[in-house]
Amino acid sequence: MGVVWFLTLTLLAVSSSVVQSCPPSDRAALLAFKAALHEPYLGIFNSWTGSDCCHNWYGVSCDPETHRVADISLRGESEDPIFQRAHRTGYMTGYISRDICKLTRLSSIIIADWKGISGEIPRCITSLPFLRILDLIGNRISGDIPTDIGRLQRLTVLNFADNLISGTIPPSITNLVSLMHLDLRNNRISGEIPRNFGNLRMLSRALLSRNQLTGLIPSSISQIYRLADLDLSLNMISGPIPDSLGKMAVLGTLNLDFNKISGTIPTSLLNSAISSLNLSYNAFYGQIPDAFGPRSYFTALDLANNNLKGPIPKSISSASYIGHLDLSHNHLCGQIPAGSPFDHLEASSFVYNDCLCGKPLKAC
Repeated sequence: MGVVWFLTLTLLAVSSSVVQSCPPSDRAALLAFKAALHEPYLGIFNSWTGSDCCHNWYGVSCDPETHRVADISLRGESEDPIFQRAHRTGYMTGYISRDICKLTRLSSIIIADWKGISGEIPRCITSLPFLRILDLIGNRISGDIPTDIGRLQRLTVLNFADNLISGTIPPSITNLVSLMHLDLRNNRISGEIPRNFGNLRMLSRALLSRNQLTGLIPSSISQIYRLADLDLSLNMISGPIPDSLGKMAVLGTLNLDFNKISGTIPTSLLNSAISSLNLSYNAFYGQIPDAFGPRSYFTALDLANNNLKGPIPKSISSASYIGHLDLSHNHLCGQIPAGSPFDHLEASSFVYNDCLCGKPLKAC
């Protein structure tokens, strides 16, 4: 009887240890993923040994119930002691293997700021049904965004910034109804912003600067009632600004500088929730709308390098606050209003206009 009881306890202990370990298939997928990468300085993969990839494998986390791999978080810029001991940021080469797609319970993939990882985004990544975070910022990844990226219905963060990605923004991206953060900055993405971009109703940040985007700003963007930060700067976007952008409840930052946007400045932008507005280096014409009021609160207002004419509107003095103001390189004329906010501004805010005068420029 004692022998039987001993054997029963032994079997229970063995089976418990097996259940607590990650499945061999997940371990094999991680090792295949690792084999496609080369990290020469920090030894972050040195801990990827032993049978249990859920225990002390650097950057790997597992679901506590299923023990399937749930998160891969490998950041090349981190305050982790492994970086502090080496006194350097990370550098890694190689590519992201298709084997990552065998980790079918992944909730987050963060492979960020390694500077040398190249190749394309594995197409199979769109088949991971539980994926919520996909962050590949700061590498040398090329190729297109997968056309069926919209299959990732649970995705909340999509960050491909600072890579070499080309092609267009796939129309299916507007199916990501849970997306809150979209960052495609500093790539080689061309074509137009999808017309129904406004379907991304949960989006709070849309950062698309430093690409080769063309076409119009979709008016549907104004339907994204949570959007707080919109950056389309340093592209080749043309046409007018939709007036509805100035009527968005929480839009605080709007950067449209260095494009080919034309038309007049919508009145709604100057008396809105926007606190940082950059429209410089475009082709706006007409007068600056005389539409400032107590609701106008700008930490920065930059209208430089356009074709604006006429006087500086008198209502600008009724703005609650204007920290930085740049009206230079236009065709403005007339006397610069006295008092706030003009009493703390430098001459550089007004130079290269047709006939502005008064402090801080020469007297009229």
